[in-house]
Amino acid sequence: MALRLVQVNLKARDDVALGRFWASALGWRTGSEGPGVTNLEPHGFEWPGPEALCLDLVRVPDPETVDYRVHLDLAAHSLAHQREIVARLTARGATPVDIGQGEVPWTVMADPEGNVFCVLEPRESYRGTGSVAAVVVDCADPHALAAFWGEAVGWKVHETREDLVRLRAPENVGPFLEFYRQAPGTTPLRHRLHLDALPLPGHDQGAEIARLESLGARTVDVGQGAVPWQPMADPEGNEFCVLGGGAGAK
Repeated sequence: MALRLVQVNLKARDDVALGRFWASALGWRTGSEGPGVTNLEPHGFEWPGPEALCLDLVRVPDPETVDYRVHLDLAAHSLAHQREIVARLTARGATPVDIGQGEVPWTVMADPEGNVFCVLEPRESYRGTGSVAAVVVDCADPHALAAFWGEAVGWKVHETREDLVRLRAPENVGPFLEFYRQAPGTTPLRHRLHLDALPLPGHDQGAEIARLESLGARTVDVGQGAVPWQPMADPEGNEFCVLGGGAGAK
């Protein structure tokens, strides 16, 4: 496949402060390619690789205007580890959130800027994913949307249920990409994360954009101006970006 998922992009009021929070949450190192951008990746990771989806925090004047449907699920290897993550992140400014989840074994939280995420109880299926167990996309039709993304980036189906389709990189490493059916009438939570994909070496960005359009995606103008990446929307309208060849974060 000519495209690789490489990172999750998070809009922030303060990329440096929020970057410190997420670096603590994930145990990752921080860097920056310039003012207003904080890059997070695992220690020892060589970008771009299938072992992780990096996290890029980008400062924008008003992140509240962004309304995506992507959130992160964090992995824990034991119940004690789950409790430690929750306690550590609470001390760093995270708060518990009630989104109507009821009695569940995972903990729903919001980071210091209000972005919702989950700290999962230990699950055998997530062993070896790293700190991020899954990147979760709320959607109307998980089967159709997973089919689009599987074709777009070559990720393989690992589990299918009526309300869920779970994909993973073909190398069978790194986090899962999960599509959950959102109940009709549910008020969408505000998320500020979206996915970024990079053409593999030797593949043309324009040709990949055309291929994605043939699969049901469309280009969008979000006021980006003249930049080397192209914002797009998948068949359900979720925004993502196709980076320029050799591009890093944005």
